[in-house]
Amino acid sequence: MTAITGSAQKIADEFVRAWLGGNIDEALSFVSEGIVCEAPNGRFEGLERYRQFLEPFTSTLISSSVIGVLGDDTHAATVYTTETPFAKDFRGIDYLTIENGKITHILSIFDLSPLIQAGGNPEH
Repeated sequence: MTAITGSAQKIADEFVRAWLGGNIDEALSFVSEGIVCEAPNGRFEGLERYRQFLEPFTSTLISSSVIGVLGDDTHAATVYTTETPFAKDFRGIDYLTIENGKITHILSIFDLSPLIQAGGNPEH
């Protein structure tokens, strides 16, 4: 279990566990309306556009686990692994910026090759 030491780390921990658990609405409650997410498959601006990015992937999850969450009061990093129909051990890292209790920026890092090899759409 990850020891929580900062407010951004706590928000990041709750956020990643919510979306990995399939609870998109709870996850998005931690995200600002003006969220900016930079990912290998594009830049997603605004809460609704971020939902359109996150929800299709979350709906494919067979299982998932949080490897770790590190952070302080303004930034946090989440490391996780998922199993999907296109990849058994699909890992990702999100670097989050938190301002006024909400996630304002996400730098999402993951390998698109399993999705591309499975014939999926990397635009989501």
